[in-house]
Amino acid sequence: MKILVLGGGGREHALVWKLGQSPRVKKMWCVPGNGGISAEAECIAVDSGDAPRLVALANELKPDLTIVGPELPLVNGIGDAFTNRDWPIIAPSQQAARLEGSKIFAKEFLQRHNIPTAKMYGAYDSAQEALAALNAVDWPVVIKADGLCAGKGVFLAPEIVSARDFIERAMLRNEFGSGGRRILLEEALRGEELSFIILTDGERYAPLVPTRDHKKANDGDEGPNTGGMGAYSSDDLLSPSTRDAILRHVVEPTIQGLAADGVKYQGFLYFGLMLTASGPKILEFNCRLGDPEAQAIIARMDFDLAEALSDAAAGHLKPSKLRWKSGASLCVVLASGGYPSKFQIGNVITGLTDIDQHNGVKVLHAGTKLVNSSILTNGGRVLGVTASASSVNAARAIVYGALQKIHFDGMHYRKDIAAPANRVTATGD
Repeated sequence: MKILVLGGGGREHALVWKLGQSPRVKKMWCVPGNGGISAEAECIAVDSGDAPRLVALANELKPDLTIVGPELPLVNGIGDAFTNRDWPIIAPSQQAARLEGSKIFAKEFLQRHNIPTAKMYGAYDSAQEALAALNAVDWPVVIKADGLCAGKGVFLAPEIVSARDFIERAMLRNEFGSGGRRILLEEALRGEELSFIILTDGERYAPLVPTRDHKKANDGDEGPNTGGMGAYSSDDLLSPSTRDAILRHVVEPTIQGLAADGVKYQGFLYFGLMLTASGPKILEFNCRLGDPEAQAIIARMDFDLAEALSDAAAGHLKPSKLRWKSGASLCVVLASGGYPSKFQIGNVITGLTDIDQHNGVKVLHAGTKLVNSSILTNGGRVLGVTASASSVNAARAIVYGALQKIHFDGMHYRKDIAAPANRVTATGD
C-alpha cells in the first residue's frame, strides 16, 4: 500500500509511526508533515487545508489510501472531493463535518435526535443579543464560539464580567476570526470529562480505547485553554456499565441520527463527553482523532492500523480485529514558552537522540522543522513524549523520566498529566 497522511502535528506523526509498522505499507507521504515525520515518511510542502491542491497532488501520487488528521480539510470538503473520484479516504463528508465545524449545528442535531447534552440557552448572531442573554442564565455558564477556533473557542464563565469579556473578544474584537461570529450559550455540566472515539465505515463501528486529555496550560488545570497539554488512556477509565451507557445512549443514537438525516458518516468520530450523575452527555463532536488523545490511543494499538483503515474506507470494517494492549498509555506535550498566546519559534531542540528506544518511549513531533541536521521548534505544541506501560503510574514514570533529557529555550510542560488527583476512575460494575 501507498498511504497519504494529511496534517503536520503530533496526531499525524502518531499515525505515520503506527502505519509504518504494517508490512502492507510500502510508501508514505505526509502533507505538510514536520521535522520528525520527515524521518519516517516523505513530507510534501502543501497546505493540508487546500482541497483543490490536495486533489491535484493525489492525482499525481495515486495513493491507495488517504488519512485526514486535522479538521480544516474535512470542513473544506476533502472527503467529498476524494469519494466522488472513488479514491479511498478516511474522512466524513463536508455535510457530516459540520458536526465539528459548527457548534450550533451540532447542538441542533443533538436536540433533534434526543441525544443527551447540556441545555442550550440560545444561539446568537450579534454581541448585543449574546450580552443581553447573560441576564437570564445560571452561573457558571458555558460560552462556545460556533466555528473552528483551534481548541480555544469554549469558555466556562464563572460570572458576568468574564463572560462579557469572552463574548466581546469573539464577536467584537474578532480574536477567533470567522469562528467567533456566532455564539452559543449552554448550561455548565458537572462531572468528569472523557474522550470517546469510534471508527466507522458508515454501518459498523469500532470503539477505540477511552482517553482523557488535559486542556489547561498549567498544572492544577489553571491558565488558558490550549489544544491539549497531554492525555492518557487506561483500562480503568470506564466501568462496563458506563461504557455500555455511552454506546447505547450516545454513540448508536448519533449514528442512527446521521442516517435518518441522510448523512453517511465514514471515518473517526470523537465524542467529547461529560460523565454526569445522570449519565454521559455530549459536550462536543470532533470528526477526527483528537490531539493529543490520538497519541495515547495509538500507543495502545495491538493491530494493523493500515489494514483496519483500508477496510473502513472500503466499507468493510471488521471491529473484532481492533485489539488493544492492556494497561495504560500517556502522552505529555512539550510546548513553546507562552503558548497558547505569543511564543517563539526557531529554537534548537536537543536531547532527542538520547531517548531513542528509551523504555519504549516514542517522541512524536508536532511543531518542529528540520533545518540542515537540526530539529527546531516551529509551533506552540512542539513534541509529545509518549509511552505505554502496565499502569498509569508506570507510564508516568517512563515519560517524565525521558522528557528530562529534552531541552529547548522556553520549553514548558505540565507536571501533573494523569497525576492521581487528576484521574477519572471507573465507577459502577
